[in-house]
Amino acid sequence: MRHPILLTTSIMTSLILCFSAGFGQQQQGWQLEKMPTDLERDYALSALPPHLREHATVYLLDPQKGYYMDRQGTNGFSAFVNRTEFERANFVPDIYQPISYDSIGSLAYLTPFFDVAAMRASGKYSAEQIRDIVVSRVKDGTYKPASRVGISYMLEPFMRIQLGQGVENQVMPHYMFYAPYLDDHDIGGGWVTGGHSPFAVNSGEILDKAHSIFNYIIIAAGETEKAKILEDNKDLMRRLSAYKPFLKIETGQVAHQHTH
Repeated sequence: MRHPILLTTSIMTSLILCFSAGFGQQQQGWQLEKMPTDLERDYALSALPPHLREHATVYLLDPQKGYYMDRQGTNGFSAFVNRTEFERANFVPDIYQPISYDSIGSLAYLTPFFDVAAMRASGKYSAEQIRDIVVSRVKDGTYKPASRVGISYMLEPFMRIQLGQGVENQVMPHYMFYAPYLDDHDIGGGWVTGGHSPFAVNSGEILDKAHSIFNYIIIAAGETEKAKILEDNKDLMRRLSAYKPFLKIETGQVAHQHTH
């Protein structure tokens, strides 16, 4: 049984967060635009290796409600396009980040992503409040890391994420292995140009090492594999750039450090 003082503290924290959420309704930029269904589905699935796509579960985003299941899969893998980087505590309209998880990762990590999307879709929370709620849920054990080692594929031809003070398209298909509580020091890793060395990513300074359940060890796809990914996804990239001109990349674009 949890200690009464800890339980009371947890309840008070939840009440404060719920009460403060009401002030988030004046927040600007919270509403996202719905992607065309077929395009969003194909872009989400591009995160997975081709042999896993046909039988994977796909989730799509309804900007007014949050994620919903578009297709029930049978192989345990799931894919979706992330549109909110909660740890940055700001609302950006043009983040597009295809992510996939294996069965164990889907159990652990889909819920935080989907909760963030639902809170943003409600228009009742500021970006800062969403960040703080996620951090609170990690610290009180509501959100837990994957129960074993597993993999998240991010083999899409490119994604659009926040880098520094701006938003950029990044070409760096890669593999992510669940590594809660680990950092570069633990694995002897570190970022090198091109990403061709194992390195760890985390949620920034908002979660200390003792609570860093969203950490991953990343290994970039090799240059030959990357070139094939770009070639095989030419039609998808054409459709993305036709949908939004900023969703266009040059095949020679240099990769930047991947952050979460």
